[in-house]
Amino acid sequence: MTNMIKFKRPDGTDCSGYFADAGANKPAVIVIQEWWGLNAQICGIADRFAAAGISALAPDLYQGRVTQDPDEASHLMNGLDFPGATHQDIRGAALYLKGHASKVGVMGFCMGGALTIAAAVHVPEITAACCFYGIPPKEFADPAKIHIPFQGHFASKDDWCTPQAVDQLEETMRAAGQKPEIFRYNAAHAFCNESRPEVYDVACAKKAFERMFDFYSKTLL
Repeated sequence: MTNMIKFKRPDGTDCSGYFADAGANKPAVIVIQEWWGLNAQICGIADRFAAAGISALAPDLYQGRVTQDPDEASHLMNGLDFPGATHQDIRGAALYLKGHASKVGVMGFCMGGALTIAAAVHVPEITAACCFYGIPPKEFADPAKIHIPFQGHFASKDDWCTPQAVDQLEETMRAAGQKPEIFRYNAAHAFCNESRPEVYDVACAKKAFERMFDFYSKTLL
């Protein structure tokens, strides 16, 4: 990972992250990891953004720890300070990117999807948010308090981020007067992760990314 950088958190301490630079005067996106950590697959997502003309920064929320074991991933996720990750790591990434871009978006998968919603609620520098199959507890980040453009991609065969939870998310946002773009796919959780062939769905992933890049072309470019 030759693109690793350090940036300042609001509390003055350092956070590391993978930065894919699209060049000067480009919009930017924060890419938030899954529960596996900041691995090659997430860095590849950042590279895809840069290739599309959008700089991307993926903060290392686990401070260098990466795993392929679900039990260890669950342990790492459950041990994460979610408020600290939101208000310090992710906001620090947003502040760093604001030095490179006038508009900053946020997106993430699974755990990163939940933190995407948290960032949309709590990080004022965020312009637009795109969530993939993750929803945080309402007491931590109430989606009714999202006041920026929001797009969500969810799987119908998901027992973690369930269809019922997605329905509640959409109902909450619409009741608050928002107009979220919510898309549902006949696929399993993590259907966009090409490194997991047991759940990866080529057609659904392609459609989801097309919708995401179209969303950012309208909200960031």
